[in-house]
Amino acid sequence: MFKTIFKIVAFLLIATGVVWILQGVNILPGSYMTGDPQWAVNGAITVAIGAGLFWFASRKNQ
Repeated sequence: MFKTIFKIVAFLLIATGVVWILQGVNILPGSYMTGDPQWAVNGAITVAIGAGLFWFASRKNQ
């Protein structure tokens, strides 16, 4: 049960991070984040955290 919840949270973190990256590099307009490179950095960090959480939830118990 917790693995499923962790995977859902990880997917949401990755999706949010991708949106932040796209806004930070001025590809996805429409917010105060558009064109601000700090949001691209924040997005990359968020994607990395989400990927790590997904990896953690996907590994087998040993």
